[in-house]
Amino acid sequence: MASAQNQHFTTSGTVEFNKTTNIYALITKEMYDDKDGSFEQTAFEAYKKDHPQFRVLKSTLTFTNNKTLFTHDDEDDQPNGWWDLEIAKQPNTIYTDLGQGRNVVQKQVFEQTYLLSDTTRKIHWKITDETREIAGYTCRRANAIVMDSIYVVAFYTDKIHVSGGPEGFTGLPGMILGLALPHDNINWFATKVTDMTVDEKTIAPPKKGKHVNQAELKATLNDAMKGWGKEAYQNLKAFLL
Repeated sequence: MASAQNQHFTTSGTVEFNKTTNIYALITKEMYDDKDGSFEQTAFEAYKKDHPQFRVLKSTLTFTNNKTLFTHDDEDDQPNGWWDLEIAKQPNTIYTDLGQGRNVVQKQVFEQTYLLSDTTRKIHWKITDETREIAGYTCRRANAIVMDSIYVVAFYTDKIHVSGGPEGFTGLPGMILGLALPHDNINWFATKVTDMTVDEKTIAPPKKGKHVNQAELKATLNDAMKGWGKEAYQNLKAFLL
């Protein structure tokens, strides 16, 4: 594993991430907004007997020559029970060409697979002086708002000269090794960084799915989920993030 303590700068390798979701916190928020809280509280107590508080899913970001490929390492085979939380899943395979500012995302939305080809998300990061050690690297904190209202905290290292990150988050002067959505009880943190030569041919965009761009997918989802109320907003956030 590469170390931030030396002067070596990494330009090719892999980053292994854990996505951790606090399921209990998300369910509690849903119940708080629900009028029939007594019924859901009983269901929640039963849910907690068979389901852990945190759901952890693994993924890998492979990078070289300013190109990255984010893939999920395991299927989400943990039963959801009463609450089917889309935001706690990991449905995306993401190819990003940082030089061209474009990405291709294979996204599973319910029973449909989409293939999004679009520009990378423009994020207005505010870099701070706060630092944190992640996977052997000293990382600096940056904050941003995406999708108008979602607060994002990122920790990046300039020892990895690739401006990538998990789930297609980019735009910082180095690799994002930690990413959190504090108000949504979700985070991605690197568990291991491997400095290695990667054959660029292995970093290729996914090809399976119905071709759309971000605006077209949003319009399709808005139309499909008319009348879903708060559930529609939560699903949109999960699928468009």
